[in-house]
Amino acid sequence: MKKSKGFIFKNIVKNTKYPLIDVEQPELFRNIFPYTEMVRVNFDHKIELIDPPDEIYITDTTFRDGQQARPPFTVKQIEDLYDFMHRLGGPHGVIRQCEFFLYTDKDREAVERCLERGYKYPEITGWVRANKEDLKLVKEMGLKETGILTSASDYHIFLKLKKTRSAVFKDYIRVVENALEHDIIPRCHFEDITRADIYGFCVPFAQALMSISEDAKVPIKIRLCDTLGLGITYPGAALPRSIGKIIRAMIDDAGVPSEYLEWHGHNDFYKGFIGAVSAWLYGCTFVNGTLLGIGERTGNTPIEGLIMEYISLAGEDNGCDTTVITEVRNYFEKELGHHVPRNQPLVGSDFNATSAGVHIDGLAKNEEIYSSFDTKRILNRTLTINITDKSGLAGIAHWINAHFALMGQDKVEKTNPSVARINRLIVQRYEQGRVTCMSDDEMEHLVRRHMPEIFPSEFDVLKKRAFDLAAHLIERFIEDAAIKSMKPEKQEGALKGLVEEFPYIQFAYVVNSEGVKITRNITQVVDRAKYAKIDLHEDFSDREWFINPMKTGKVSVTTLYTSRITGALCVTVSGPIRDDLGEILGILGLDIRFEDLTKAEE
Repeated sequence: MKKSKGFIFKNIVKNTKYPLIDVEQPELFRNIFPYTEMVRVNFDHKIELIDPPDEIYITDTTFRDGQQARPPFTVKQIEDLYDFMHRLGGPHGVIRQCEFFLYTDKDREAVERCLERGYKYPEITGWVRANKEDLKLVKEMGLKETGILTSASDYHIFLKLKKTRSAVFKDYIRVVENALEHDIIPRCHFEDITRADIYGFCVPFAQALMSISEDAKVPIKIRLCDTLGLGITYPGAALPRSIGKIIRAMIDDAGVPSEYLEWHGHNDFYKGFIGAVSAWLYGCTFVNGTLLGIGERTGNTPIEGLIMEYISLAGEDNGCDTTVITEVRNYFEKELGHHVPRNQPLVGSDFNATSAGVHIDGLAKNEEIYSSFDTKRILNRTLTINITDKSGLAGIAHWINAHFALMGQDKVEKTNPSVARINRLIVQRYEQGRVTCMSDDEMEHLVRRHMPEIFPSEFDVLKKRAFDLAAHLIERFIEDAAIKSMKPEKQEGALKGLVEEFPYIQFAYVVNSEGVKITRNITQVVDRAKYAKIDLHEDFSDREWFINPMKTGKVSVTTLYTSRITGALCVTVSGPIRDDLGEILGILGLDIRFEDLTKAEE
């Protein structure tokens, strides 16, 4: 990669078609954003014609922007979701890139695990703030590209950064050149572009980036961030809210190639999805989104929707596996405890269901009458209808599987005794004079009462989250140098610090590879007397928490139990301590109060 030769600020300003316009007071467009009233839509009555690029792609920010709307994913969950995206986007990389945080040990471990997958697509990229120290993280992880926060509106420049346009302009240019010096492709995130001075700041900045790109022979990309979901698609709408005019300004006036442009939208005004698709149509090659549209405030553009729109616009699926959408939906519901609204397009339980009697009659004759595509083939979800006394066992089992998107070994068979009980109750209601179809709410109530095993309870979800947290905790500490030393005095010092840092650990200990305890009792001060009877050299080789890690080499979390010493509801989490050659030297065990752990997790 050719290094940039450096850029002199005054030459950038002087030699561009649209020079930077420095201002003493921020341009806040109060005629459009009065703040004390609802935002306005202004028109200049100039029409931009659509001009889509030859190729369009999707990029992902589930692990960056998406995580800002929910509890952080575990490393394993990030791995699983990355696998889903690889399959969903297909071998040709319709989902082209995936963006990651790099700031914590967990973030970096997740990146390493996903890199080990060896997938060409989605390419893993980073996200950093506009400073050269953050760029070192990207270099250390071996990533070829990173997003860089380069806020574009005067709301951010003046009110947040407390700087002038020329000052941040120079700061941003300096960081871009630092990225090039590290052989990293910079992707500048024009934050809050739909409230920015497009020709006073954004176009001049983009021109400068393209000049540096030409000099360095390296692509410098631009992400257009509609941070507050203010972008609009109406013909004749004015800047800075017009998505079409923003994109054409970048291409036609700033000279940015379509393949260097990416749109990142939010859904604050229900316009996130249509805004993203319009960005494609006006010339943007890349559109950014998240799985299920999760993201801060109202969320981001849903990737599953973009996949479907991609296929519609391209006229082919280009290798996308759309059935993965249903697997993702189920993973969010069952593994992550994320409630998917019943009426959410493509993934909600009611997406391909109908309640109206006339519609049911039509579906019974030909499902195409009320279904726009084959949901079984494309999403691996059969159409569902509401139930009557004539539905029978097969109909009820079909409704359950379709409504709750059950697949594979999770599918309910008509021979299930609970299906017969539900059928009997339904028939009784019609014998008592009922004439309308059973509603989805009524059916769901019956299924929850008679088949609770197919639903993760709130307690199950809480247990899963607590177990994941406990496992992540021990994964961190079995790599501690003091623990790996297998010298009890060093281990006890590390365990004391661990117990002090995490008050929900009631007992920490190390046993050797024979299951014999080699450390003293490391407990919370209030529990010390209770553990006095547990001596050194006690044999724990018959315990589940010892046997499982020794046998599998993996972290083990026991089921819940009541501590015979403290009377608290507990789990024991344990993991193998290895030497540099991978040989298991012993087991680190932590007895954890479940209630305290869940409170800390919350």
